Amino acid sequence: MANNESRNRKLKIKEAIDILSQLALPRAQLNERTAYCLLALLRLVPSLKWSESGNPLVGITPMMEFARVHYGKNYAPNSRETFRRFSMHQLVQAGIALYNPDKPDRPVNSPRAVYQISPEALKVVKMYGTKAWKSELAKFKQLAPTLLSQYAREREMDMVNIKTRDGQNISLSPGKHSELICLIIEEMAPRFLHGATLVYIGDTGDKWSYFDSELAERLGLTVKQHGKMPDIVMWMEDKKWLILIESVTSHGPVDSIRRIELEKLFYMAPEKIYISAFPNKRTFARFAPDVAWETEAWVADNPTHTFQRLSLPRPLHLIQCTFFKTEENCKRYLLNCAKDSAFNQSQCQSIQHK
Repeated sequence: MANNESRNRKLKIKEAIDILSQLALPRAQLNERTAYCLLALLRLVPSLKWSESGNPLVGITPMMEFARVHYGKNYAPNSRETFRRFSMHQLVQAGIALYNPDKPDRPVNSPRAVYQISPEALKVVKMYGTKAWKSELAKFKQLAPTLLSQYAREREMDMVNIKTRDGQNISLSPGKHSELICLIIEEMAPRFLHGATLVYIGDTGDKWSYFDSELAERLGLTVKQHGKMPDIVMWMEDKKWLILIESVTSHGPVDSIRRIELEKLFYMAPEKIYISAFPNKRTFARFAPDVAWETEAWVADNPTHTFQRLSLPRPLHLIQCTFFKTEENCKRYLLNCAKDSAFNQSQCQSIQHK
C-alpha cells in the first residue's frame, strides 16, 4: 500500500510538470516546487483524478503545508519567498492563477494574500488525460493574451491614484499603506511642507514607483536601488531640507534604529527632517513610545496638527514635546494627546519643566 501511495505521488508530480510544460511555462518553473503549487491550487491529493480538481483560495504557507502533508515534501519556512517569486508569480503572469481574487485591494505584502486557479485554467486541467485535452489546451493558449490583459485591467482599477501638485498622476498598489501615502502627498505636504518638491515615492508592489532622477542628481543623492528607502522623499529648496517620510500602518515608524539607517543612506544631504505618518490616533498611540527624538509625527485623521519629539533646528509646526525631565513623561504626554478625542491644542501645547 505504501508503494502504491509513493507511485501515485510521483505520478501526480510528473503529470503536473507535464501540464506546466504544455501550458508553456518557462523552463525555470518546470520543477517540483511549481508542481506542488499547481496541485495545491487544485487541492489535488495523489488519490484524486485530474477531473476532480477543485479551486480553493490558498496562501503560500498552506501550499507548503499541502506539499508536506500529501506529498511528503518538507520546505523550510524561509522558502516562502522562493515559492512566491519563482513559482506563483509566473503562474499569475500566465493567467493560470489569480492573485487575491476574493479581495483585489488587499495590500501586496499582506500576510493574508491568497491565490486561486483561474476558471479558464481549471477547465483545461480537468481535461488532462482525456481526448478533450488538446482542444481545450489550444483554446486556453489562444485565449491567454486576452485573459492577461483583462486581469491586468482589473488590477489597475484597484490601484491607489495620487495626483501631485504639478498635475502628475501616480498609481500605487492597493492597500492601507498606499492610501496613507496618498494622504501624505495630498493633505500633509500642502499644509506643512510648502513648496516641497517630490523626489521619490515607494510602493509595496514596485519599490521605486516615482523617482525624479534629475533632481536627485542635482542634489547629489546617489542612492543605490537596493538601499532601504523611506516611503517618501521630498526636497524643500528654500530651507535646504531633505524630508524623509515613513507611512506607518502596521510597522515602520522612524525609531532610533531607522533614523540611523536613513542618516547613513542620505549622508550627503545637509539637513534632514524625519516624519512618521499614521492613519489615525490609535495607530499613533501604539507606536508613539518608539518614535525617535527630534523627529515629527503626523496623524491623517487630524491633518492640521503634527507632533514633534523635542525641538528641531527649524520646527515645522504646532505641538512640541520638549524639556521633559524624563523620557517617560514625554511618552505619557504624547499618548495623552493622541487619546484626546478633540485633539485639543490647548491641552497638547508645549510643556517645559525646569
